[in-house]
Amino acid sequence: MAHFAQINNNIVKDVIVISDADCNDLPFPASEPVGQAYIASLGLIGEWLQTSYNGNFRGCYAGIGYLWNGTDFVPPPVDIS
Repeated sequence: MAHFAQINNNIVKDVIVISDADCNDLPFPASEPVGQAYIASLGLIGEWLQTSYNGNFRGCYAGIGYLWNGTDFVPPPVDIS
């Protein structure tokens, strides 16, 4: 399975899963543009970046509310107040 995070203003707004076959069974990073084209064909708009469920690339698995720093996904700051 391939996981993609929707980014808006450097914040993850959504995360979806698509089949590896929809990414032509390619490894990352070659899979990303193929997956993005597939997501666009579904009518899902916005910027979608591939994220690794196992944290093998881009720092960690992106969850809703995580931040995109241009290279990696990072957890949001923890509010301890």
